[in-house]
Amino acid sequence: MNIQRLQFLVLVLLIYSFEARSQHAKNVLILYSDDQTYNTIHALGNDIIQTPNLDKLVKEGLSFTQAHVMGGHQGAVCIPSRAMLMTGRYVTRLPGDGASIPDSLISFPEVLQTRGYTTFHTGKWHSDKASHNRIFKNGDNIFFGGMHFPGAGGQEHPTVYHYDTSGKYPAADMMSKDTFSSTLYAETTIRFLQSVEAKNKPFICYVAFTSPHDPRTPPEKFRKMYDPAKITLPENFMQVHPFDNGDMNVRDELLLGRPRNADSVKREIALYYGMISELDEQIGRIMAALEASGLKENTLVIFAGDNGLAVGQHGLLGKQNLYEHSIRVPMIISGPGIPTNKKTDNFTYLSDIAPTIYQYLGIQAPSTVEAKSLMPIILNPKHKIRNAIYNVYGNWSRSIKTIDGFKLILYNVKGVHHTQLFNLKNDPWETKDLSTDIAYQTKIKLMRILLQHEMKEKHDIELW
Repeated sequence: MNIQRLQFLVLVLLIYSFEARSQHAKNVLILYSDDQTYNTIHALGNDIIQTPNLDKLVKEGLSFTQAHVMGGHQGAVCIPSRAMLMTGRYVTRLPGDGASIPDSLISFPEVLQTRGYTTFHTGKWHSDKASHNRIFKNGDNIFFGGMHFPGAGGQEHPTVYHYDTSGKYPAADMMSKDTFSSTLYAETTIRFLQSVEAKNKPFICYVAFTSPHDPRTPPEKFRKMYDPAKITLPENFMQVHPFDNGDMNVRDELLLGRPRNADSVKREIALYYGMISELDEQIGRIMAALEASGLKENTLVIFAGDNGLAVGQHGLLGKQNLYEHSIRVPMIISGPGIPTNKKTDNFTYLSDIAPTIYQYLGIQAPSTVEAKSLMPIILNPKHKIRNAIYNVYGNWSRSIKTIDGFKLILYNVKGVHHTQLFNLKNDPWETKDLSTDIAYQTKIKLMRILLQHEMKEKHDIELW
């Protein structure tokens, strides 16, 4: 018997042993932030930002330090991100990038409905209304859209709906709230966690925040928390991106002028951190309510961001690129049977969450699921489920990253080709492009072959 097969059999036995002996949670609480890049939690290495409640979650659970959104084909990457989360599908197989989730793509809340679960949602739903009411049978303060805009005086006014059992959600029923969006969604979640239904039936509660997405208008307490003058620019700050990456004039990139001004970027980072700290406070309120309701010991908690953001890195502001700041996200899982205060650098996607929930609950995943369960990592944080991460943005850029630390990005912008190669172990900020170095030409050829393999496996044939 070879070593690989022996390791596989041991892993299978561990999984069966875990499912047979461990105390599983029956409830699932998902906390999903909007445009939060991977390095914005104090406990995971950011010394400037204040996130005491996420820090506590880090101590209570398993942090995935190499979690990624696979990408998208248009500027609103949060659309496919959220559809991938629900279905466990890869982006290249989401019709319309997930703007509509067809009946043929079965979501995990739908499956849990058949097991007697309450499926509750509050916050952002960046897909069609019909799929929302198929996937969730309960909820409140639901936002159909991408971002909230401030009203008079700069106060944020979330425009939301009560849950409509008909699924029609007529515009006349839309309400504008004076409550800041994160607070509104937290209060809605707390009411649900205190309800008789949450205490008497198993549930999936999906809390989809719109923070820290722009416009960056944190409440005064959090706006004053960070002094722009004390913000340090990231090592990869640039005034201008060195070439046309294919989407230089998308909305996100027009929020500041070009060339980027260092003081303006510092102000944006300070406001961004303020938004995240406000979000952190609301997550703390939710977690306190979960515990006070006697539900914490029976709930699997998953926190993640839907995609990253540049905020001045590489001369960019948005998420419409394939640099680490835009494709990597924070992700933490905690609850019964989950390692505590552990980190793993396994390559993972947000779409892995769906098959993980299925396996954790002992439910057979639908055949439409393409992503991988994280249960082998939960059982052994050093276990590898992937040797490479493939990412896509638009029809013009693709990247591949391997466990030896190298990352290749290819661009085909209106027939103009660019190649970038980074050694992330030596250059985590992606500042030193090695693609023209003769010593790395063989490496580039090998990574191109691997990228082609990943593209074929992920059904990606556009322009490549």
